[in-house]
Amino acid sequence: MRHGKKVNHLGRTDSHRKAMLANMATSLIKHKRIITTLAKAKALRQYVEPLITKSKNDTTHSRRTVFAYLKDKDAVSLLFREISEKVANRPGGYTRIIKMENRLGDNAEMAFIELVDYNEVYGKTVQAEKKTTRRRGGAKKKATAEAAPVEETVVAEEATAVEEVETTPAVEEAPATEEKKD
Repeated sequence: MRHGKKVNHLGRTDSHRKAMLANMATSLIKHKRIITTLAKAKALRQYVEPLITKSKNDTTHSRRTVFAYLKDKDAVSLLFREISEKVANRPGGYTRIIKMENRLGDNAEMAFIELVDYNEVYGKTVQAEKKTTRRRGGAKKKATAEAAPVEETVVAEEATAVEEVETTPAVEEAPATEEKKD
């Protein structure tokens, strides 16, 4: 009985499965999106997401640990250089699996797995972060409090301007004798 064993063996020996997942992870890192069967995509997600998490901490130990899984120097450098910068503030969920039509030859469930931050279809209309208020009606009170003093100051300025015009004596100006030069 295989109670509590979560690893999908994918019909392969241990060494074959590890080599296949390493190759798929390398391809995913290099190309940002690959098409595979649904079962392999789900197994790859469990394999590659801890490696992306390790890449956030750029130390020699984490590079060597990731290299032990991927066995490709170019993929490791790409992971630590580019991908780790994009996912630096993401708490997890670096990959997305989208189901596709079944394969024609054997009717296998197909899917493509992609890195979330490198997508071309989703996320183009990213909305600004919502600013939440902690107390009820805080924004309304603030808006009305700001608007009221502005109205009062405008009315007060107009009143003083009218008073100044009434109190100043009328001064006659001499006609301008300067000629404009063209």
